[in-house]
Amino acid sequence: MEQGISVLLEALRPGSAALWLLVTAVISYLLGTLNGAILVSKFFLKDDVRKHGSGNGGLTNFQRTYRGSKLILIVLVTDMLKMVLAVAISWGLFSVALAGAPVPLFVKYWAGVFCVLGHVFPCTLHFQGGKGILAGGTLALLVDWRVALFAWGFFLLGVVFTRWVSLGSVMAATAFGVSSSILFPIPSIMIPALLAAALIDWKHRGNLKRLIRGEEPKLSFRSKKKE
Repeated sequence: MEQGISVLLEALRPGSAALWLLVTAVISYLLGTLNGAILVSKFFLKDDVRKHGSGNGGLTNFQRTYRGSKLILIVLVTDMLKMVLAVAISWGLFSVALAGAPVPLFVKYWAGVFCVLGHVFPCTLHFQGGKGILAGGTLALLVDWRVALFAWGFFLLGVVFTRWVSLGSVMAATAFGVSSSILFPIPSIMIPALLAAALIDWKHRGNLKRLIRGEEPKLSFRSKKKE
């Protein structure tokens, strides 16, 4: 079954298809701006996680800054749930637009890449967001089990054997883009998949430089009280 954008273009008028794509892109982007690490640090801890550590508004910096805090679970749920909602809402809207006809897989990738963009460059937070790995990992779970296996498998391999979350994240993002392109060699799927992967890898460029210099911190679960 065709899974690309051509399904939409064949079933909908060009203007209608463009409108639905725009609406779902905006909704997905805005959901992506709901950054768990930043929101939790501000509303629960009266702080801003971006003022500490790497200055990044993401899960890893939150864990390193507030070690031992159970609030990390809220960060996890927030950053995963927003991707689920972005994909579910977009899927539902296109189901209506297509009058019950099968929705192509492209819609998930379309919603996903804009949700990642919202997380990385949130207009509500001066475009200073996270690096998108958790949102991207959730997207992998939503699009196809094989893509999820590659992405999460490489992430775990990187983290378990090196304890560098950044290296595991780059490996996961790259695996997501490559596996999506191999499994679904359709331009309208390959482009957003590779774009999301490239964006996440690009956001980790500072980590990669520190890895080369031997300055990148490794994952630690010790609480601040024990340090």
